[in-house]
Amino acid sequence: PTSSVPDRDGILTMTSQLKNLLVASLLCGSALLAHGQELKIGYVNLDRVLRDASPAKAAQVKLEGEFTRREKDLTDTASRLKSATERFEKDAPTLGESERSRRQRDLVEQDRELQRKRREFQEDLNQRKNEELAAVLDRAQRVVKQIFDQEKYDLILQEAVFFSPRVDITDKVIKAMNGGSGK
Repeated sequence: PTSSVPDRDGILTMTSQLKNLLVASLLCGSALLAHGQELKIGYVNLDRVLRDASPAKAAQVKLEGEFTRREKDLTDTASRLKSATERFEKDAPTLGESERSRRQRDLVEQDRELQRKRREFQEDLNQRKNEELAAVLDRAQRVVKQIFDQEKYDLILQEAVFFSPRVDITDKVIKAMNGGSGK
């Protein structure tokens, strides 16, 4: 199965491309300012969008619904294994060698199985989180592009060290995403 979410190298490449684009945009902006034209810049706090927008919240609720039962099953299994281990440790001195070895092997096997299920759970959860995040990010990008086009921005940044509240369009993006715009 192929994932639409970029791997680490892809993210590094995209980050490098974004920095190059930013430098080029700033150079173009400087040229525009030199010719007396006003540059319209916006900033979007993507972390806030991913935390506060309705589609992001809905994705979180969806994931919780999908994985809560499995997580509870794992917790219950771990609790039963812990009880069985405590019982074994209490009973071990009175058990015969073969019974002690058999129960010890059973506990080791149960622990191995629990660890395998935990790994599978974490992998499945991470994959689904990535899928949901990619969908929300895609929608956010469409909304930002729509705002960019409609309001005739020259540049919209998603990462900035410093920014003025007057260029922050995060609330506008969240409102548009909550209202269903940008589909």
